[in-house]
Amino acid sequence: MRIISGTYKGKRLTAPKNLPVRPTTDFAKEALFNILRHRIDFHNSSLLDLFAGTGNISYEFASRGTEDITAVDMHYGCVKYINSIAEELSFQISTVKADVKKYLNSKHRSFDVVFADPPYAFTPEDLQKMVEKIFNNDLLNSEGIVIIEHTKHTDLSHVVNFKEARRYGGSVFSFFEI
Repeated sequence: MRIISGTYKGKRLTAPKNLPVRPTTDFAKEALFNILRHRIDFHNSSLLDLFAGTGNISYEFASRGTEDITAVDMHYGCVKYINSIAEELSFQISTVKADVKKYLNSKHRSFDVVFADPPYAFTPEDLQKMVEKIFNNDLLNSEGIVIIEHTKHTDLSHVVNFKEARRYGGSVFSFFEI
């Protein structure tokens, strides 16, 4: 994987092979950030990265100037890897080792961007519940955006606060706003 833009543009990162992850492809990630650069101010935004995996999305935000990033993943190896890269590149990323479903059940602060890349095995019902918990637990600031990455075989257009979906290869980004 590589960082697409920002301070560390072109930086290649190699995650340990034993991590249970499916990183967002560079193609899909570049398309996502082309959309986001017109919607958010990276320097003044906060990010909650759910199912953070290798930290791929967190690094993109950090490289673009975001200093308020929380990455949540339940796998110890993923959290350890994110911490090591954050230290190496002096990124301001706070990690939380937790099951995302349990994390969403408790009250936390709100963020400008909530990004979630759950396992593709999540059912549409699981994804809908996750989006509802994000909104019901006030994890999103009033002008914020929720982005869910999921398989092209899942349609979330019926979920509350859905705005649009963009497909890139086998991946889809669904966007939700208040």
